[in-house]
Amino acid sequence: MSRWQVTAWSIGLCLSTPLAFLIFESLQGDSEVFSHLWDTVLWDYVSNTLLLIAGVLLLSCLIALPLGWLAAYCQFPGKRFFEWALMLPLAMPTYIIAYIYTDLLDYAGPVQVKLRTWFDWQSPNDYWFFDIRTLPGAAVMIALVLYPYLYLIFKTALREQSFKLVQASQLMGQSPIQSFFKVSLPMARGAVVAALALISMETMADFATVHYFAVSTLTTAVYDTWLGYYSLTAAAKISGIMLLFLFVALALERASRNSSVVHERQTSINEEALYTLTGKPAWLATGYCVLVLLLAFALPVAVLLGYAIDYFEQAWSSEFFVYAWQSLKVALWVSAVAVLMSLLVVFYQRIGASRSKYVPGKFASTGYALPGTVLAIAVLLPLTLFDDKLNEWFAQSSYEPGLLLSGSIFAMIFAYIVRFYAIAHGAVEASYVRISPSLDMASQSMGKNLMQTLSLVHFPMLRRGILTAALLVFIECMKELPAALLLRPFNYETLATHVFQYVSDEQLELASISALFIVLVGLVPLYIVNRSMEQHNQ
Repeated sequence: MSRWQVTAWSIGLCLSTPLAFLIFESLQGDSEVFSHLWDTVLWDYVSNTLLLIAGVLLLSCLIALPLGWLAAYCQFPGKRFFEWALMLPLAMPTYIIAYIYTDLLDYAGPVQVKLRTWFDWQSPNDYWFFDIRTLPGAAVMIALVLYPYLYLIFKTALREQSFKLVQASQLMGQSPIQSFFKVSLPMARGAVVAALALISMETMADFATVHYFAVSTLTTAVYDTWLGYYSLTAAAKISGIMLLFLFVALALERASRNSSVVHERQTSINEEALYTLTGKPAWLATGYCVLVLLLAFALPVAVLLGYAIDYFEQAWSSEFFVYAWQSLKVALWVSAVAVLMSLLVVFYQRIGASRSKYVPGKFASTGYALPGTVLAIAVLLPLTLFDDKLNEWFAQSSYEPGLLLSGSIFAMIFAYIVRFYAIAHGAVEASYVRISPSLDMASQSMGKNLMQTLSLVHFPMLRRGILTAALLVFIECMKELPAALLLRPFNYETLATHVFQYVSDEQLELASISALFIVLVGLVPLYIVNRSMEQHNQ
């Protein structure tokens, strides 16, 4: 075995260890806590999770499919701006948008107060108003943030279709709407299913919104079981149920990829519009884009800005700088280590000769599909075992190492690396594809060894991809909440946990600057993705 092979396999096995421990632990014997949950509330968790996923998928389709069709096929006022702006909600954490709309729509919020004033209603008995803190309310909040996944993928799929098929359907007497349902949508169903699988995984991983709305799902069950009963085995078994859902979603996503390969016949991008909307249809299209962007991004950001201005003295505190610095340190460490690991694994994929050279990369990327709460439990299992064995070994001495790994910042950093390694791997791998293998042969003919080829030839050409990978991992670390809540050391806060605590206490105003900082930082990867798509289309 070469040292490159040993390094790549070591990284792959190390990052896949938590998942292996989780599967093993979930298959262990009966747990008293799990049996109690099974007999009482577990199926409520399962049914709520399924209903939440179904609601989010339905709403995402209703929002994103018309937007994707408009962006791909139509010309209307403001199209160029909305193509980019409609991605902005991805930068908004769901629990922030959930709090803002709860504050606006509750009985004491400005909307109901105005309604009571205008119509002279005196009490809740005089009128009906929906309750935002429900499962449907949580579905709306999550869909407003996650719909851009479907919008982006569907828009791209439509642009890769040939306009001739739609034009042929019109010659056969079909209206644009009929062409959409009979031609465009069936041709893009592979991409749509892939996007919906991604949204379903993100929905199942959401913790903060459902926790704030008191909607019991499997994610909150893992959190409550660990913090309420301190039962790793029961939490692992619930996580095992979530893994089954994840495997189904991944299988659907994989099947959809194969389906899309069969049905796509055109790889070029259609830049011209098929329909030029004028008059009332044009303004209806613009109005719909404005409405979605207003509800999903502009209004929440405006409310946060208002909070930040009104409560500037309380929000601009020393805590903000401490937590921002702690978040930055963790994000920098994770992005640096994840990029270095991905560089080594992808380099082995390039120089390896055996068919198994891609296996370490796939092993190392398994953590990305795990929700934060599940990942936290998965990471705790091996680290707790290591700490227990270490303390047993030192039992006869005067030194007590304590929870060296599971009780320190190491656990959180390790979990982040496991979760976000796949992002760095994908970005570095995409950059490596553009480097011709002939450069490797030229380097070897000049007497350079593999390390010199990597450092002197590949690295300068990979700088842009490495920077992109580091930025994407960095931003995801800044936003990550569930794993941080479960794994952060005592009295250690990040900006995400800091904001969530104030949200839970109904005091987001006092953490508004921190929330705005997270949103603004989240805009960076959106800019990178947009630039990358534009360059790809050129």
